[in-house]
Amino acid sequence: MTSTPLAENPLLVSAEATVDYAAVRPGHIEPAVRELIAATRQAIETAAGRGDAPDWENLVEAIEDPSERLHRAWAIAGHLNGVVNTPELRAAYNDCLPLMSEFSTWVGLHHGLYARYRALADSPLYGQLSATRRRIVDLALRDFRLSGVELQGEARKAFARNADLQAQVSQKFSENVLDATDGWTLLITDEARLQGLPENVKASARQLAQKAGEDGWKLTLHMPCYLPVMQHAQDRELRQTVYRAYGTRASDQGDPAFDNSESIESLLALRAEEASLLGEPNFATLQLETRMADSTDQVLKFLRELAAKARPSAERDLAELRAFAAEQLGLGTLEPWDVAYASERLREQRYAYSDEELRPYFTEHQVLQGLFQVIHTLFGVHLEACDAPTWHADARIYRVLDAQGEELGRLGIDLYARPGKQGGAWVDSERSRRRHGSALHRPLAWLTCNFAAPHDGGEALLSHDEVITLFHESGHAMHTLLSRVDDPGAAAFAAVEWDAIELPSQFMENFCWEWGVLQSLTRHADTGAPLPRALYDKLIAAKNFQSGLQALRQVEFALFDMLIHTQQHGLSISAVLDTLDQVRQEVALLIPPAWHRFPHAFSHLFAGGYGAGYYSYKWAEVLSADAFAAFEEQAHPDADGTRNVFDPATCQRYLDEIIAVGGSRPAAASFQAFRGRAPSLDALLRHSGLVQSA
Repeated sequence: MTSTPLAENPLLVSAEATVDYAAVRPGHIEPAVRELIAATRQAIETAAGRGDAPDWENLVEAIEDPSERLHRAWAIAGHLNGVVNTPELRAAYNDCLPLMSEFSTWVGLHHGLYARYRALADSPLYGQLSATRRRIVDLALRDFRLSGVELQGEARKAFARNADLQAQVSQKFSENVLDATDGWTLLITDEARLQGLPENVKASARQLAQKAGEDGWKLTLHMPCYLPVMQHAQDRELRQTVYRAYGTRASDQGDPAFDNSESIESLLALRAEEASLLGEPNFATLQLETRMADSTDQVLKFLRELAAKARPSAERDLAELRAFAAEQLGLGTLEPWDVAYASERLREQRYAYSDEELRPYFTEHQVLQGLFQVIHTLFGVHLEACDAPTWHADARIYRVLDAQGEELGRLGIDLYARPGKQGGAWVDSERSRRRHGSALHRPLAWLTCNFAAPHDGGEALLSHDEVITLFHESGHAMHTLLSRVDDPGAAAFAAVEWDAIELPSQFMENFCWEWGVLQSLTRHADTGAPLPRALYDKLIAAKNFQSGLQALRQVEFALFDMLIHTQQHGLSISAVLDTLDQVRQEVALLIPPAWHRFPHAFSHLFAGGYGAGYYSYKWAEVLSADAFAAFEEQAHPDADGTRNVFDPATCQRYLDEIIAVGGSRPAAASFQAFRGRAPSLDALLRHSGLVQSA
């Protein structure tokens, strides 16, 4: 691979400058990473080797400048690898993985740097620091310990090897899922087999076939195709074929070139070894040192209590579904590939509407406009499109402006699924807010989704579930973009406990069910009419349709995650699958076939940072539901009688106590400051329909 002269490298801009994503090439990545690692190493050695007393400026600030530039360049490389993946970009990224892993391990094991932080914490100067800066020092000392700084000899070498291997194996897991997903297609030449599919899905499949020079309709495993097939395709054999392909991705049951069995075994063994080296009984206990939850027993108890509360509702859900499938659809045995299809038919019959009936109302432009209005009402900021270079023609950049028109940060939005783009939805932070002398480095974030792209010159249409996903991710984005914390060490994504990081995102989902908000989010693609009240009432009536089953499914994933990570040693892939079977026997009502390989594509656990942390979704949902309840308690009717949940004082308090403080204090303290008490499970149970409203 040909490298680029450093002077021409767009990844080597100053910390406050804007990076030209469109100009970044694979050949830029390694030269930039090597130079920035070298500069950061030198700054660390200088700061660690000083003979004077450590203070904030000569220790923390001294290494922040080069660190900020390095981690920003690496974040951009990772983002591009996830959204515009090519063989050349992947190779460049993978070539640098060992460099970054080795550097990160070197920092974590640097005795001199650790000693300077320790000395600062023990000095009178520590007490003169702000509470935020004291927290940053405390977190740094914790992270040093968890990075193995106190290890000696062979244990120290083993820890370094372990960190490097974990990074490589996780990346391989992610690549296998991406390649297995991209590598499977099904060409349908008989249009009758597509009966029931929405027209926009058929049109996209037709376009994909035509691009490949084929006659027919090409189906894929990307979510904008997979989910509609499972929900709407009347051809039961087609549903079974697609379900099996999706459920065996990256496993021994699919293309052996992408089998993640070995990666799962390796990661579990490496994580168990990491915990053992640090004196912890297992990886889950190790992870909980940086979480709100106190112990694995507390998490397991929480999950099992939630399962017990959800189970009666889930049993009713399943009994109704099976009866309906048998009596109305002629499906005497409800197979796994029938569940989504039968559920959608039952919802249509019970509530006289379908997701596809809603879709024409959720045009991309109107949804974004409505989302931006909610953000403005909640937080007092505006989002304004700007002419900035992006990584793909689908992506757009928005400036986030306060009431005086001052720019607070920038948000990149990339909504459509495409080959070479990692599936799912997420937000990454390119740069956190930082005040450096008189200069303010404003935060930059990326919001990524995988919705169906528009076709035939029309506008993209979203399902209500996709609108919820977009609102969810916007909550993450606002958490970093609206921070008032001037030190990156206390930024939201750097310091907020993992099991609380979903609070702002899940909180935003609640607005997708408010009548006043939905009026601003909807304009019919053909008529321009907003969502009719009658259709909204049906949507609300169906809000908690099968909520019991959905809750049990999330508990199943979280319980499986905790149990495979509470082992003293790694597990064989057969033991992993056995554990999943045991969890399903305990909490699940719907059990997939024996050939199903859900763990092999569970990127959250094995490539996304949620190992021993998937419970965080439900944990944070308790926080988010209770936080939204504060808005409900202060709601008032508008002139037309519509419930208005945007009480100005509550909005301001939420911004001040949850969003703007980032990770400058423990999440429990932020919640207490906002709500005036500890969180309660009641609001989540009520919102989920698992208990009756008072």
